[in-house]
Amino acid sequence: QVQLVESGGGLVQAGDSLRLSCAASGRTFSSGGMGWFRQPPGKEREFVAAISWNGGSTDYEDSVKGRFTISGDNAKTTAYLQMNSLKPEDTAVYYCAADLDYYGSYAPLYDYWGQGTQVTVSS
Repeated sequence: QVQLVESGGGLVQAGDSLRLSCAASGRTFSSGGMGWFRQPPGKEREFVAAISWNGGSTDYEDSVKGRFTISGDNAKTTAYLQMNSLKPEDTAVYYCAADLDYYGSYAPLYDYWGQGTQVTVSS
């Protein structure tokens, strides 16, 4: 069983940066990938970014391109989301997800999810 633990959320001002981490335990990933999703207050969960463990390909939601960067460690156990130039509309609970076979923007295809970490950006 894979367990994911997010960390790094907090309260920041517009224009600030935050780095989220997602640590996986319980299984070694040789393929598949990790993704970050977020759920703003009163809205549906949405895709943010994803990274493939097979080759390191990445994918981003349009509104975060150029501001957010997803990366992973060589052990394929931790994914990071560097968030720069944060905006109030980035306020959300951020979740990481992992799968042994899939990487991408479609949440239902991820088997494993973290508990979420709150990111609040004040104007």
